[in-house]
Amino acid sequence: METATAAANLSRIGLAGLAVMGQNLALNIAEKGFPISVYNRSSSKTDETLSRATSEGLAPPLTATYTPRDFVLSIQRPRSIIILVKAGSPVDQTIAALSEFMDPGDSIIDGGNEWYENTERRISEASARGLLYLGMGVSGGEDGARNGPSLMPGGSRDAYNNVEDIVRRVAAQVDDGPCVTYVGSGGSGNFVKMVHNGIEYGDMQLIAEAYDVLKTIGGLSNAELAETFDQWNSGELESFLVEITADIFKVKDELAEGDLVDKILDKTGMKGTGKWTVQQAAELSIAAPTIAAALDSRYLSGLKEEREAASSVFESVGVSGPKLGSVDKKRLVDDVRQALYASKICSYAQGMNLLRAKSNEKGWNLDLGELARIWKGGCIIRAAFLGRIKNAYDRDGALASLLVDNEFAREMGARQAAWRRVVGAAVASGIGCPAMSASLAYFDTYRRARLPANLVQAQRDLFGAHTYERVDRSGSFHTEWTKLARKGGRVGVFN
Repeated sequence: METATAAANLSRIGLAGLAVMGQNLALNIAEKGFPISVYNRSSSKTDETLSRATSEGLAPPLTATYTPRDFVLSIQRPRSIIILVKAGSPVDQTIAALSEFMDPGDSIIDGGNEWYENTERRISEASARGLLYLGMGVSGGEDGARNGPSLMPGGSRDAYNNVEDIVRRVAAQVDDGPCVTYVGSGGSGNFVKMVHNGIEYGDMQLIAEAYDVLKTIGGLSNAELAETFDQWNSGELESFLVEITADIFKVKDELAEGDLVDKILDKTGMKGTGKWTVQQAAELSIAAPTIAAALDSRYLSGLKEEREAASSVFESVGVSGPKLGSVDKKRLVDDVRQALYASKICSYAQGMNLLRAKSNEKGWNLDLGELARIWKGGCIIRAAFLGRIKNAYDRDGALASLLVDNEFAREMGARQAAWRRVVGAAVASGIGCPAMSASLAYFDTYRRARLPANLVQAQRDLFGAHTYERVDRSGSFHTEWTKLARKGGRVGVFN
C-alpha cells in the first residue's frame, strides 16, 4: 500500500515513446507544471529527453524511467499514460509491455496517427482488462507538440476526464479557448485527425498549384512569391501553411548558389492518412475530389523518371511545355488569391461532409463547429477562416454543405470569375492544376439542379437492366432500349 509520502512523489501522467513528437509533448506537459514520467524502449532517447529537460529547467517535474515496470509504478492512480510510437504493431507491443503492470481504471492514450478501427479494437481489448482507452489525434508537428498542439481525443469519456485539466493546458490557446475537445466515442478522435490530414493534403496541393501558376505563367521570382504570400497571410488566406510558404521562398541554399526551394526534388512523400481519407470518402459515397486530386498528385510526383521520359516523348511529337505569354502580374496574383480561397472552401466542405457521414454511421454525434474551432490553433491546417466555418455550423448545425451557407455562397459567387480565369489560363498553358480544377468542377456540379446523370442511368439500364426513376412519376422503370431504338430501322439520323 502506498504511503502518503510515496504517493506525493508519483507523477501525474506518463508518456512512452520519445521520438520527436513524444519528446516535445513531454516537455510541454512538464513546462505546464504537471509531474510527468517518461519511458522509451531504447534508453538513449530517455537520456536525451532528460538532458533536454535538465537544460530547460524541467527536471523535475520530468522524471526519466528505464523499464516498463518502473515507468508504470511511478505514476499516480488512476494512471494515465500517453503512447507516441509508430502506428500499427508497435502500439500493440507497447500496450502489452505496459499493461502488465497497470490496474483496472488506468488509462491508455494513443497519440499517433492510427487507423480508427485499430483504436476501436484496442478499446475493446483494454475494456476486457478493466482499462480505459483514448485515441487522441495530435496535430502541429514538433513545434505544436512543444508549444501547443491541436488535440482530438476520442474513446472513453472517463479517460478524457482524468486528463482534461492537463490537455486543456498543453493545447494551443485561441481566443475562444484551448484547441482540444472530447470528440466522441470509439475511434472518432483518430478518424477526425485522419480527415484533418486529408484536408491538409488538399490545402498543400492547392498552394503548390497557386505557386506553379504564379511562377510559370506570371514569371514571379521567389522574392516576389515570398512577398505575395506574406501579403496573402495578412488577409483572408491567413493560415499556417500560407505563412510557412512565404518563409520557404526566402531561404537561400547553403550548399550552392540560388534559393533552396529550387533545389528540392519534385517528389512528394506521404504516410497514408490522405489515402485513408479518400478510401473512406469512397466507402461512404462522399465526393472528395479536391482531396483525391491532391493524393493523385503525390502519386504522380513519385513517377519522376517516367515524367522526365514522357516530357521528352511528347516534345518529340510536337507537344511542348507550358505556353507562356505576357500577363498582367498584378491581376494574375489577385485572381490566384481568389481562386485559392474558393478552392480551399471546397476542400474543407468535402472534409466536413465526410466527418458528418461517418458520425451518422457510427453514432459519434460529432460537433462540426467545435472541430473547426479546435483547428484554429496548433494544427497544420490552422487558418483564420476556420472561425467563420465554426460560425456557419453554429448558425445551422444541419448545414448540408459549407457551400450553401449564405456567407460562403456569396464569397464563392464573387470569386468564381477569377477562379475560372486561373483554371482556364493553366489549361491553356499546359499546366496541370488538378486540385484547383477539381474544386471548380465540384462547385459547378454541386450547384446544378440537373446533371447528365440521366444519360448514365439510361446506359446502366440498357446494358444491365438496373432500372431508372422518372422525373414525372414515381416507381422504378426498365426499358428495352436497343429493341425500341432499332425497331423499324435506323433511328436518330437527321436530314
